[in-house]
Amino acid sequence: MTGALLWQAKDAAAAVNGTTSGDWAAAGVVIDSRAVQPGDLFVAIDGDRLDGHAYVQAAFSNGAAAALVHKVPDGVDARDPRLLNVSDTTKALAALGAAARLRTDAKILAVTGSVGKTGTKEMLRLALSALGQTHASAGNLNNHWGAPLSLARMPSATDFGVLELGMNHAGEIGPLSTMTAPHGAIITRIAPAHTEFFDSIEAVADAKAEIFEGVQPGGFAVLNADDPMFGRLARQARQAGIERVIRFGERLGSDVLLTKLKLSETGSRVDADILGKPLRWTLQAPGAHWAANSLAVIAAVHGLGGDVAVAAKALAEMKAPAGRGERRKIALSDGQIDLIDESYNASPVAVRAAFAALALAKPKRRGRRIAILGDMLELGAESPLHHAQLADAFVAAKLDVAHAAGPECKLFIEALPPKFRGKWAENSEALAAEVDDLARAGDVVLVKGSLGMGMRRIVDALEALGSPASGAAHAV
Repeated sequence: MTGALLWQAKDAAAAVNGTTSGDWAAAGVVIDSRAVQPGDLFVAIDGDRLDGHAYVQAAFSNGAAAALVHKVPDGVDARDPRLLNVSDTTKALAALGAAARLRTDAKILAVTGSVGKTGTKEMLRLALSALGQTHASAGNLNNHWGAPLSLARMPSATDFGVLELGMNHAGEIGPLSTMTAPHGAIITRIAPAHTEFFDSIEAVADAKAEIFEGVQPGGFAVLNADDPMFGRLARQARQAGIERVIRFGERLGSDVLLTKLKLSETGSRVDADILGKPLRWTLQAPGAHWAANSLAVIAAVHGLGGDVAVAAKALAEMKAPAGRGERRKIALSDGQIDLIDESYNASPVAVRAAFAALALAKPKRRGRRIAILGDMLELGAESPLHHAQLADAFVAAKLDVAHAAGPECKLFIEALPPKFRGKWAENSEALAAEVDDLARAGDVVLVKGSLGMGMRRIVDALEALGSPASGAAHAV
């Protein structure tokens, strides 16, 4: 990462209670040596699978200005002035993030939820960038490494910061929220996702509600009024000392109320009432779920006192990110395949939303609306039921063909009426090998599944059938 200087050697050493003999300066902070850009500070995380200390020399070769370490890396002189020595690099990264948070006067928003948090974060980045210098988490950096890394990358002169916070277990979001110290906390929706470690949906809501723990005095919470867990979350927000709860959704009484929604295959037009004032905006991300989360974005901008009209206008540039609904065209000799890449993750509510978005698509000639699914992971004992129940949603969306990979998705295929059943394979690699039989010119193809299922293989195989056609779809 390159840009304005973020950390001088002495400031970084003071932040992490470390020592260095160098007088270096860093323009970025990374934990992956492959992503190092000249001038970055490389943090050698000693993780469960990999020890970053083994890659310090590679980071230096790629131009790293310094490396944060807690032991002498292989092939590096212990006296190298580029080493910033600490007792524990994971704790030091957290300290670096906390120091970055303390040195800025930026207005900070923290985002979580079972679904939609990354897309909401990206919409917030776009909307707030129209109002001032904005820094946001890259990708889905939302865990005990990602959140402090995102903070450590934030320039002190930032006007607005947007941090995504995620979890797999109870007790994980609270410390991240305290470190982030947001002015506003957003919970997009509570739904079955990563429920393997929770015994109820209420427990999931309670874990997400930990985001309220770090909200600054006088701060606010943005909550989905249509969510069955709204009342529970609102109570927990107030118990955390948050007096201002901003509601968004279709339920009457919402502070940001959806009044009309026009959906198309290329985007949506949203009409809303913002505390009695009408506002309209458009998105280049198709699907009602994107529109719903855009309400949360406008609610958060309102909570910060920003110009909602300017922010709403900026949302017209919003497109679904790679792996989360991005649309691409694959040129074939006899036409094209329209690909909807949702390969990054999946949950029951997200798959249903993806089916609904696919239903809006208009295939060319005699093309079909095809869904290629991979297992939804970490759903615990209810996983077989969740997969089988997707069949009803598929049929209701009036889609044409379903292919699937994974043992749980076999239940989905078997639950479908025979005319909708396509191919099934044990894993994504095996299904990708049959890509010639999965789609043809004129089809619109959705690929979705949990990250661990490797559904990106299907995307790559489809794209290998041709070359991406020029021109992207545009919103209404």
